[in-house]
Amino acid sequence: QLRLVESGGGLVQPGGSLRLSCAASGFTLDYYAIGWFRQAPGKEREGVSCISSSGGRTNYADSVKGRFTISRDNAKKTVYLEMSSLKPEDTAIYYCAASGYSYSDLRNSNDYNYWGQGTQVTVSS
Repeated sequence: QLRLVESGGGLVQPGGSLRLSCAASGFTLDYYAIGWFRQAPGKEREGVSCISSSGGRTNYADSVKGRFTISRDNAKKTVYLEMSSLKPEDTAIYYCAASGYSYSDLRNSNDYNYWGQGTQVTVSS
């Protein structure tokens, strides 16, 4: 059974950092592009970052460029999202998702067929 589990969320002060992890089980991560998405209360889900199956191509939403870094370790079947200089507007539930394509842009969320349960990130003083 294909499964994605996010971890690493929590409460952090503005300007702080967090590292989210997305652990895969039940399938070979190497063949899947992975995306991170977030949804804040009362707002639509938005794409945050994505990475190709090989890790050679990445993309970021304009709102997080220069602050977030996505990476993957296929041997550990884990994808990471390093978040720094966090702002209150980054507060949301963060989800990782897998696409059967080698790369899927953030705008093509329908390509992402498998989703984790999400992890809460709260940025507040």
